[in-house]
Amino acid sequence: MKTFENKVEEYTELVINVGINIQQGQTLVISASIAAADFVRRICRYAYLNGAHFVYIKWIDEELARIEYELMSEQGLGYTPDWLVKGYEEMASDGAAFLYIISPHLQNMEGIDPIKIEKAEYASAIAFRSFTEKLTSMQVSWTVIAYPTEKWAESIFPYMEPKEGLKQLWEEFFKIMKLDAENPIAAWEQHIEGLNKRAALLNDERFRYLHFISEGTDLKIELPNNHHWLNSLETNVNGTPFICNMPTEEIYTTPLKTGVNGMVKNTKPLVYEGHVIDDFTLTFKYGKIVDCSAKKGLDALKGILNKDDGAKYIGEVALVPHDSVISASNLLFYHTLFDENASCHLAIGHGYISGLKEGNRVDHESSINSSIIHIDFMIGSEYLQVNGVREDGTVEPILIDGKWAAKFLD
Repeated sequence: MKTFENKVEEYTELVINVGINIQQGQTLVISASIAAADFVRRICRYAYLNGAHFVYIKWIDEELARIEYELMSEQGLGYTPDWLVKGYEEMASDGAAFLYIISPHLQNMEGIDPIKIEKAEYASAIAFRSFTEKLTSMQVSWTVIAYPTEKWAESIFPYMEPKEGLKQLWEEFFKIMKLDAENPIAAWEQHIEGLNKRAALLNDERFRYLHFISEGTDLKIELPNNHHWLNSLETNVNGTPFICNMPTEEIYTTPLKTGVNGMVKNTKPLVYEGHVIDDFTLTFKYGKIVDCSAKKGLDALKGILNKDDGAKYIGEVALVPHDSVISASNLLFYHTLFDENASCHLAIGHGYISGLKEGNRVDHESSINSSIIHIDFMIGSEYLQVNGVREDGTVEPILIDGKWAAKFLD
């Protein structure tokens, strides 16, 4: 029987060899909370043992971040050093891989003026726009993973003692990440193969648009003629495969920017910059969000929609069955890395060019959205019906009561 130590060690191997898929002589850039320091050391050790040339770590100190938001001047909040931006762009140009280790700390920004957070986030997004484009166009390898902490567990299990909550979180985490399997790497390879097959079936259909129907939702999403369904298994410009998000249950594509019409209601809370946005509805006309409402976090939602012109359009539509392993946990993880993989979702903001067929992306700027943000929100449930509509008007069920229709099962 595997021990806790065995599973964490296997997680390290999974991240380096399957997720980021480090290559001989490659630089690895890690962004991680100081709460995950022990795990980061494991990652570094394993990266070097598997050929990494250099590992650079950008530490995130949540308590220090709060001090900065409390005391930093407006000028300081809007400042991003040129040398930092150039450093990341240079590492990306040299073929570095980028690993993001998240450990959510939802309570950390309670009481902080949201305008301050928005100002800092906007300044950083603008400064790093060129670098972010390298990531979203899959020029370089990048992976987002998580590391459980007591602070994160407190959000998910507020009724438990911190240590008990963390223990429960690890148990759920091991299950979701397939670390309970005898061979986690083989389990992941089988899982990705299943996602690939389902994406191929959707690509064969060439649906003209998707129709989402549920309580509070009646939304039609038109797809570009050259749309392409894919999953989180990507390939960088050097032909090296990597997995963007771990865990992953989604199959997604990029919608036509001006082809979204109707109304959609969220089914899980959206957590953004420390704010919980819930029970909200968005109304679309010719792709643009023309109206919004929310019973919780309306100001934060409006702040998202005012980030830039592209923030009023969507850049991703993703299909996730309601019976996914994350959905089956019946937990809200308060981070989209997990919550988006429990539910069908849309993303406000930037559209990934990888959602278009290769060799047919020249005019992508006129068909898909561009923005400094890409924020997923969940719309799936056990009541959701998703139909694919072909060019000739024929309809094919894709999801029925939130689950894959028979044609799209493995």
